[in-house]
Amino acid sequence: MSSRDVVALSVGGQRFVTRASTLQRFPQSRLARMLSNEDREFKQVNGEFFVDRDGKLFSYIMDFLRTLQVSLPADFSDYQRLRREAEFYELHTLAELLGQEHLLKPRQEILEVRFFLQEAQAFFRIFGSCSSTVEALAEQITVFTDQQLGQSWNSPFPSQKPLVPLPLERPSHHDLVFQCGTEFSAGDQFVARYVSIKPDTRKLINGTNVLGLLVDTLLGDGFRLLSTRTVASGERVECYTLERMRRPA
Repeated sequence: MSSRDVVALSVGGQRFVTRASTLQRFPQSRLARMLSNEDREFKQVNGEFFVDRDGKLFSYIMDFLRTLQVSLPADFSDYQRLRREAEFYELHTLAELLGQEHLLKPRQEILEVRFFLQEAQAFFRIFGSCSSTVEALAEQITVFTDQQLGQSWNSPFPSQKPLVPLPLERPSHHDLVFQCGTEFSAGDQFVARYVSIKPDTRKLINGTNVLGLLVDTLLGDGFRLLSTRTVASGERVECYTLERMRRPA
């Protein structure tokens, strides 16, 4: 690569180094005309083009020139300022894209937890608008089962023998189902199901305790509780709706 192929710019005090072909991606733009000395506003100082504009916003413009995609942080809000910078450099394609702000903003991530309590058992179903979040939750949640004869059951705590992990039900990529509590099965077998949610190491059997731990885990992962409502009062189905406020680290 020759020295003519590499261009250095100082934009608002920030230095950028790129290929000449990147700046020439849109031949009618001011950045392309700058290289042919057709735009007097861009001056060369010690071999670098000096541009008295916002350097931070220019980094997004450079990213667009390199990838032909608009990739902005989830918390980005300066759409109007960035569009003004795109118009200054006469990058009309980028300016038009930034005018469609509603398409560029990240979609709100919603999570819904449904909780159904029936006698000594509790049932959970989690719906998520983001499948990767549901997948991460499925890796955090483990259900363990313990089976004993009915007459030998006298403690709400796990027995000393190893508990058997059960797979979670995954009706789709956007939801998961699990349960906890106790029930009698055929042959006078007493079945207990415990739930563990990482990073907590406890194995909980009480549905209300599991619900509290699940909500606390989601709040710690960047969600906030939007609302709670009773879906079916006769069956005591409760619904907790949460919204993502920040991305996980």
